[in-house]
Amino acid sequence: MKLVDTIELISAGPFAKSAEWRTIQTDIAKAIQAVVWPPKAKKCVLYDCKGRGRGQGNGVKPIKEACMIALHKAGWNIDERTNPYRLDATKKLKSGLLFGLEWETGNISSSHRAINRILLAYTKGELAGGALIVPTRKMYSYLTDRVGNLPELEPYFDLWRAMPWKDGTLSVIAVEHDGVSKDVPRIKKGTDGRALI
Repeated sequence: MKLVDTIELISAGPFAKSAEWRTIQTDIAKAIQAVVWPPKAKKCVLYDCKGRGRGQGNGVKPIKEACMIALHKAGWNIDERTNPYRLDATKKLKSGLLFGLEWETGNISSSHRAINRILLAYTKGELAGGALIVPTRKMYSYLTDRVGNLPELEPYFDLWRAMPWKDGTLSVIAVEHDGVSKDVPRIKKGTDGRALI
């Protein structure tokens, strides 16, 4: 899978210039690049079918799970029950604070809740920063109905940039598949939002 763009909504203070932040960025980039489809392939090739109905498009959970496994191997905690606000993955920092990551598998409302959880955890002194991974418009058209995506979040970037943030980072990361083919299996849809198995 390709990391297409990183939109740094907030980049403030010593943390944003630290080696620790650079390591986190590298961990995330490598975990995204580790996402392949079908399993054990070398690239992420989605089943070539657009559409939102039953039997159309691709699910998203197996894609997220591959990223989480790669992060876990890099020392991240992916047990959402053990971190503030049930974030998908967290990395403990030298300061004792956490960095939180969310990979969007739900609808656009879920994306807003993910950013809100990161912001709330920061204001309560539990996170130094966070990031949300979402598909580009190109990838979105091959995925389950209404999954959170970059174009629908962009109108809110200025609002999130205006948050008072003294030391830390907040990013939205856009990802995209490597290609499409009728020769790969369709990723089954999960039960988030309006998706059907």
